[in-house]
Amino acid sequence: MEAILGNIENLTDILLLVEPFDYFVLALNLVLFLFAKKILNYFYNKGDKNSNFLMRVTVFRFLNVLIFILYGYHYLYAPTGKDSWDFQLIGILATLYIGYIAQHISTYFIQLRFGKEREVNGDKRIIETYNTRLLSILSTIFITVITLITLVRLLGFETWLEAGGVLGFIGVFLALTQAAWAPDVFSGLIILNSGIVEEGDVIEVNGGSQILGIIFKTKMFHTEVLNLVNNHRIMIRNSHLREHVIHNLSKFASAKGLREKLIFNIGYESEANKVRQMFDAAFQAAAIDSEIKVEEQYPAEIRTLDAGDYAVKWAFFYYTKDVKNLLSTRHKMIEKIIFTAKDQGIELSTPVLNRFIPSD
Repeated sequence: MEAILGNIENLTDILLLVEPFDYFVLALNLVLFLFAKKILNYFYNKGDKNSNFLMRVTVFRFLNVLIFILYGYHYLYAPTGKDSWDFQLIGILATLYIGYIAQHISTYFIQLRFGKEREVNGDKRIIETYNTRLLSILSTIFITVITLITLVRLLGFETWLEAGGVLGFIGVFLALTQAAWAPDVFSGLIILNSGIVEEGDVIEVNGGSQILGIIFKTKMFHTEVLNLVNNHRIMIRNSHLREHVIHNLSKFASAKGLREKLIFNIGYESEANKVRQMFDAAFQAAAIDSEIKVEEQYPAEIRTLDAGDYAVKWAFFYYTKDVKNLLSTRHKMIEKIIFTAKDQGIELSTPVLNRFIPSD
């Protein structure tokens, strides 16, 4: 019983040492720990679907746990006094925590104020613009500088000369590594400022291998693209993206929609009027098919592109506005033309040219 009473007295003495401000910090820390997932999910729209979301929650709660441990160590084992190393470490962690939260909160309100709402893959969300990206970078730099200055002072660098030396070292490090990150950051800003590519747009990139996909997100250093051919995500550096020709298929040049072109090689034995009739019949069949997303109010355009040695190269043009199903529409339209040509006795295979040289 005496041991229990002694423990109670020791606990009472410890609680008397805890100041009101410490109670406030511990209570706030507990609230942030318990509601970390909800808080982050509020600042990241549908953030729980993001692969990095759990990592952010873990970082938040890890800092909370460290602060609890340091407070417990200070009041249970360490000598009292605000100049001990554990309170210094608590101040450092609290500064990092506040800076981390402030950066996310500022980015959230910047996107809320200057962002643009758009539907991406069936979900409505606020996408980044040039203004949001630039203001986010400026706010991040400002918060980072304030946080670094606070950390430098907490670490014991009292004079501005000492603090400037630490900050100068960080500045030199960034200057030496700018070739690795600066081109992508500025390329991302240029892409957002041009407005030619936005999240949710269907693009075609002509590089080493042609890419047809949907812009999923333009981030600080790279752009995520959902490949429509193989249904997987591609990460492209912003600087690399700017080096190639980008066709934005979602931004039409007219109200008719995207003008798609299909090319066929048809032999000279097929009469031109019958070829045109075949293409028109195939388009009419596609127009009444609900699975083929063509603009039936605009008739198909048939053109001859080239007269080769083996066959005539015909171009078949049609319009579509459903660019996200572009591949499906294209493949089904080709299938309609193949079946229609077969029904009308028009051969689509390229003829073989045989030249006979008469003997003497």
